Amino acid sequence: MVLALCTAFALSQAYRTVGAIMAGQLQAEFRLSAQALGIFSGAFHFAFGAMQLFMGIGIDLYGVRRTVLTAFPLAIAGAALSALSADYLVLVAGQVLIGVGCAPAFLVCTVFIARHFPAARFASVSGLVLGIGGVGMLATGTPLAWLVQAWSWRAGFVVLGTASVLAWLAILLWVREPMRADAPPRQSMSAALREFGSLFALPHTPGILLLGAVTYAAFISLRGLWLGPLLVERHGYSLVQSGNVALIVSVVSLFGPPLFGRFDRDGPVRRRRIVGCGVAYAALFAAIAFWQAAWVVIAAILLIGLLSGFIVWQYADVRIAYPAALTGRAMAVFTMAMFLGVALMQWLTGVAASLASASGVEPFRVVLATIAALLVAGVAAFAWLPKPGAALRS
Repeated sequence: MVLALCTAFALSQAYRTVGAIMAGQLQAEFRLSAQALGIFSGAFHFAFGAMQLFMGIGIDLYGVRRTVLTAFPLAIAGAALSALSADYLVLVAGQVLIGVGCAPAFLVCTVFIARHFPAARFASVSGLVLGIGGVGMLATGTPLAWLVQAWSWRAGFVVLGTASVLAWLAILLWVREPMRADAPPRQSMSAALREFGSLFALPHTPGILLLGAVTYAAFISLRGLWLGPLLVERHGYSLVQSGNVALIVSVVSLFGPPLFGRFDRDGPVRRRRIVGCGVAYAALFAAIAFWQAAWVVIAAILLIGLLSGFIVWQYADVRIAYPAALTGRAMAVFTMAMFLGVALMQWLTGVAASLASASGVEPFRVVLATIAALLVAGVAAFAWLPKPGAALRS
């Protein structure tokens, strides 16, 4: 059942990273500025993040299976609309639909694991799910680059939409939620919203969310938006060559979450490791910004792909930071912060690139330096703001 749920998650990974390969053709066909390209790529993540609270309520009230089966057809419709779009605004609307449809894709996996697996296995199983879901990014490396170069960016959306239909059918046929002996009584919608409010009132929530808003956003902004233009425009790679690099980064990123999940440790040790990884992460983005040698840039990108796996520790930190009854909503709030962070970072980096170009500065240096600065700010917030109290889970 977890593998069936992973099919939707893998498709959501593919949808959120298409921009890196499609960017050139989209800019040419729709005459897009760097800022408009950032809005296109960020629209998916904004819709995805904005719907997390509602998807968390849906999961708590109606269950994992019903929530994902209800939402995911919107991703199929969005892929069809994107493939047929002749106008930039219609293209963005298609991204919004895809984002809403994919909104429960990872959340249903984490909540299903939290509810039906032992607590000691949460980080390792979640890491495995992140690794399997990362297969979706493989499709948006060399395979998508070849498809876009041989046909067009529209063909990419047709293929992804067809795969989404198959994923929906897999979940319909194979996922059944086991009965839980400790299942709480069903709440009203108003009571569920009040409990979401209580999460934001806890003093340790801001630090968790501020770091969550930048770590995944940094990797996806690089892999899903700026990687292709960086390699093509700065280093003279062809589209397929940049797709090959994207494929290798995606393969490397598959191993990160299971690896970090395997070495997870509870308590203060985990939080210290998160801070250390966050600092190293920011340093790698700074290296890409200021070093021009292609081999340094590619080495740093590969290390970023592997190091991004430490995000699984952030999910494990969220799981112990809130009472067990609030697991679904806590995961939803954290996932919302992650994807609204992606939307904000892609918009900000698009603005930064446009301003840099207008000022005669290389845009990629400014974009990557901006990402590094945001990572440093997120790590500082996580380290210095209040931490969760001991033994919160009951």
